[in-house]
Amino acid sequence: MRLHRVIMGIDPGLAHTGWGLIRQNGSKLDCLAYGCVTTTNDRPLEQRLKTIYDQIGAVIDRFHPTAVGIETVWLGANTTAAFATGQARGAALVACANAYVNVGEFAPNQIKNAVVGTGHADKHQVAYMVAQILHLDELPTPDHASDALAAAICYDMNDRIGHLEGKQVVNQ
Repeated sequence: MRLHRVIMGIDPGLAHTGWGLIRQNGSKLDCLAYGCVTTTNDRPLEQRLKTIYDQIGAVIDRFHPTAVGIETVWLGANTTAAFATGQARGAALVACANAYVNVGEFAPNQIKNAVVGTGHADKHQVAYMVAQILHLDELPTPDHASDALAAAICYDMNDRIGHLEGKQVVNQ
């Protein structure tokens, strides 16, 4: 584990892909930036995916993270939404691969558990704990950006306790 690094989190979605960056300095975590890539359904799918790829790539180029925590796709009752999320996730992963960034993948309940202490936390609880952990004066919005910051925190916590060994996708 590195003592000084930048970790990016990604909460993928076709309409909204949240991103967030944290800086680890020893045991302290600080928020560098967060935001959301938004695409509308009036655009062709390939253009929406290109927007996600381009904008996530631009964030990576600006902040140079050494690692990324990304949420896996939850296969609930809405398979159409799961497929769309998977496509957005793929666009974001290719942006990470192009920058040779290490990627750790986490289920939504893993991220919630790492940040809140329970895998069944709601979005407000996640946002509140993200703000507490990162010493923010207000809750990060939108929810997608807050969830992305939570994914970055989850990456850091899992790396600290050695849960990423052998599970990371190393893009080389």
